Amino acid sequence: MPKIKTHKPTSKRFRLSQGGKGKLMRTKQGKSHFRRRKPRQVRAMYDEMFEVQGSGTKARVERLAPYLKAKSK
Repeated sequence: MPKIKTHKPTSKRFRLSQGGKGKLMRTKQGKSHFRRRKPRQVRAMYDEMFEVQGSGTKARVERLAPYLKAKSK
């Protein structure tokens, strides 16, 4: 069986959480610009990783990035 190609933008946007659970994690969108006008707590929120909620999204990411592994931050 040949390998499946990984969708590169998907592999850059999502990670599996560290530890035994292996939850699918994402960052918040809008991190790259317009941060100077936001409060400090909101800016700090852009550095956090959030768990993906929808099961359809999880299935789609699994299909697009089959070799996704837990990477350190």
